[in-house]
Amino acid sequence: MKHSVMKRLALLVCATAVVAGGLTACVPLVMGGAAAGTALVATDRRTSGAQLEDEGIELRAASRIRSNLGSRVRVSVTSYNRQVLLTGEVPNAQDKQLVEQVVSRVENVVSVVNELAVLDSPSLVERSSDLLVTGRVKAMLLDAKDLQSNAFKVVTERGATYLMGRVTQREADRATEVVRATPGVQKVVRLLEIISEEELARIRVVGAAPDQPQPAAAKPSSN
Repeated sequence: MKHSVMKRLALLVCATAVVAGGLTACVPLVMGGAAAGTALVATDRRTSGAQLEDEGIELRAASRIRSNLGSRVRVSVTSYNRQVLLTGEVPNAQDKQLVEQVVSRVENVVSVVNELAVLDSPSLVERSSDLLVTGRVKAMLLDAKDLQSNAFKVVTERGATYLMGRVTQREADRATEVVRATPGVQKVVRLLEIISEEELARIRVVGAAPDQPQPAAAKPSSN
């Protein structure tokens, strides 16, 4: 019990540190997966090759968005198994489409889910709140003993929490239940790749599933 509490505190402290240190500088582009610790690589359900590709996709996409649109947009790029989630704000619909076009041309990208909003950039308080909600969600998933917390990638934007990962239907439904109960979460959007229980058992034995790209973009599912 004490160990679980310490883990939760560590996640929240980490999120608070990011808020205090990372958001004071006005950075227009944020990469969703770059902060993942190398200790999680061994238990990630993606192949090691897919994990490296996702990191490369995030870096290249961020660079190309910056080159094409400069600092007038605030875009967070999160890649999981070559599916890219775009969150953040852009000043107009044309820029929203341009960002998607730029990212779709990045090497190894299979699909793009464009959740960019045509809005003014949120305040520091709003962005800090989203980061803290993400920290709480990760802590709640960690405390759920029937879930493997690092099977999920969590992104929160304007109160909406996005879940990415390769999970069974059982895990998807359970995680949705857990995230819904997390303070601060206004909506849960699932961008999950559903696998069978047999495939999950295989992953647990060999360490990662066969490296297969997704055939099409997953449509956001709000639950």
